Amino acid sequence: MTWTWTFETSSGDVTGRSETFESRGDAESWVGEAFGDLLEQGIDQVRLFDGESEIYGPMSLHPDS
Repeated sequence: MTWTWTFETSSGDVTGRSETFESRGDAESWVGEAFGDLLEQGIDQVRLFDGESEIYGPMSLHPDS
């Protein structure tokens, strides 16, 4: 399967999708490195998918207050 992230606003509107990754570990490593850039682009939260199956989310990109 291929692993991807959906990008969302805080209200849950989908604004895009990441590139595809060959493994869950690759996808999770990428979001860990890219979260600052994603926040700058106005993305508030993400969801992880394996193919069409949602694995988890929404996961906020904002630090806990």
